[in-house]
Order: sequence, then C-alpha cells, then structure tokens
Amino acid sequence: MFERFAQEARHAVTRAGAEARRMGHDHLGTEHLLLGLLARPQDPAARVLAGFGLDLDGGRRAVLHALGGSEPERDAAALAAIGIDLDAVRAAVEHTFGAGALDAPPPARRPRRGGPRFTERGRRAMVLTLRAATGQGARRIETGHLLLGLLREGGGTAVRVLRERGVDPAALERATEAALVGGVRAA
Repeated sequence: MFERFAQEARHAVTRAGAEARRMGHDHLGTEHLLLGLLARPQDPAARVLAGFGLDLDGGRRAVLHALGGSEPERDAAALAAIGIDLDAVRAAVEHTFGAGALDAPPPARRPRRGGPRFTERGRRAMVLTLRAATGQGARRIETGHLLLGLLREGGGTAVRVLRERGVDPAALERATEAALVGGVRAA
C-alpha cells in the first residue's frame, strides 16, 4: 500500500512514528497520525488543519491531555500561584547541569524492530485513507487522504482531540475534500 503514497504522505506516516517514539509509546494510533500531519506546516493537510486553529505544539499538548499526560502550562500556573517561577528554576538548573537536565529520560523499553505498530484504529484509518483516495480516482495517496481516513475512522483519539479543540469533524472533512478535489491550498 505504501508504494501508492505520495512523498508528503509517506513523510507524515514516518513523522507519526517519530511522534509515537517521542512520547514513549510502542503503538502508532490515530493521534500520532494527526501529529504526523501537523509536523509540516507547509503541507496542504496541515494548512487545512491550521485553518481550524491546529498546529503541532497545540496538537501535542492536546494528545498528551487526551491520553492523561501532564499539561506544562497548568503545572507552571499552579507553581506560580505559590511563588515558584518554573522558568527561573529551569534556567538555574540548566545553567548548572546543562541544557535538558530536567527533561524526562526516555522510557526504558527494548526497541522494537520496525518501530511502533499500528493500533486497530490506526490500521482502520489507513484502510480508510486508501478508500478515500480510490473513491476520488486518485493515483497517489496524498496527506489530505490520510486526514480523511482519520476523520472517517471517527472513534480514535485524533477525532476526540479535534472535538476537544472545538473542531467540527464534518466541517474539517468538507474542507479537506475541497482542498483535494479543487487543488485548493487552504490558508
């Protein structure tokens, strides 16, 4: 199936795997595919998403929140309320111990050959990606088709993140289809 993917779509899936590894996940779900699409702001699918107020940093925070991770802004605000300036603490520690001294170490897991494996919903999104492309008579699978696959899967973390960010999945689907069919580069 990947031989039909345009280079940008391949990059998005590769970046999705990198996002999964960055988060310490041994799976590749719809949330990682969404982040893979957001990773290249100049890409047409990322531009459509940007038109709905989404970017990579916000996407990462939303995914971590959806999966039960910490929210750095909320943590910093809580510490500031008791008189602790988190930025000053980080600067002092990094000055003494070096950049990234407070970053969490990567999880101690045995690396899996070939990287993270698709979840059931991730696999389903990929199948729906192929269907979206063939349904439009496209020879190549573009990032917009990947976004349509995520939206049409409908039950994964990606769609939950979109809804929590105030995005109407049906409106996003229409905008994505318009961008693909019309060759429009959404702003």
